[in-house]
Amino acid sequence: MTRRAPLPEGIEPERFLARDARAAGSTSDRLRAADLSRPFWGVRTARPAESTADRCRALALRLPAEGCFSHSTAAILFGAPLPSRLEGAPGLHVTVPRGQRAMDAAGVVGHQLTLSDSDVGTVLGLPVTKPARTWCDLASLLSLAELVAVGDHLLGRGAPLVSRHELAAASVRYASSRGARTRRAALPLLSARAESPAESRLRVLLVTAGYADLVVNEPVYDKAGRFLARPDLRFRHVPVILEYEGDHHRSDKAQWRKDIARVERLQSHGWHVVRVTADDLANPSALLRRLRSLLSQL
Repeated sequence: MTRRAPLPEGIEPERFLARDARAAGSTSDRLRAADLSRPFWGVRTARPAESTADRCRALALRLPAEGCFSHSTAAILFGAPLPSRLEGAPGLHVTVPRGQRAMDAAGVVGHQLTLSDSDVGTVLGLPVTKPARTWCDLASLLSLAELVAVGDHLLGRGAPLVSRHELAAASVRYASSRGARTRRAALPLLSARAESPAESRLRVLLVTAGYADLVVNEPVYDKAGRFLARPDLRFRHVPVILEYEGDHHRSDKAQWRKDIARVERLQSHGWHVVRVTADDLANPSALLRRLRSLLSQL
């Protein structure tokens, strides 16, 4: 086996620009060698850039001076939940300030937007639109429920990335941008107490169906003050609880047994428990009929 020539001194093998390597003495054949990946035109990496963060690090070598990652790309870097159509999309979103030419390259979705200094920050060492601006930009790509799920994540009570005030202020500041109507509808639906995107989507479904009197992830107690459970959603003035159950509730035997005991404990104290699955969110009409029937009997 022929030993490949080392890269020139001063070239970082993890990721580098082909033009820099050529200028330092590399040949075109060396830059086409199988030990180097080519995630973007003119960029070489020591291994395939598979994650969004790795792809962003590779593309960062070619970013315009004031360019930053935005939209769904920034959301992924923030760990926000996105629908699969965006989470798995190959193109990285890059925004430059208005007046500059939008980035036009394979694997890149270029944007030209009004950006202030307060709109741009860093995450994982990469330039990104800050959470409030990212949320505003996503309104042009997401449904109402999807935008609420992202907002709930950003507000998350464990480690909030943004405040409700910041989201509201940014929404006003960019009121004329695409997605304004979705943003206005989403703001009053946000909750810092949501713990999963499915819970967020369920809450939006119920509120838009007219059930606004909901409490999110707050504990319930028996008459003696003993803790019973902390349900996903419950009605404030009637003893009805809604629990979203993902597939792990079915596939994990220990979780399944725990769920049964939990439901029985709540029911023994007068609570009516409505168990919700992904099928209910995909076909909500049956769930809403079931809920209306239950509430009419209380």
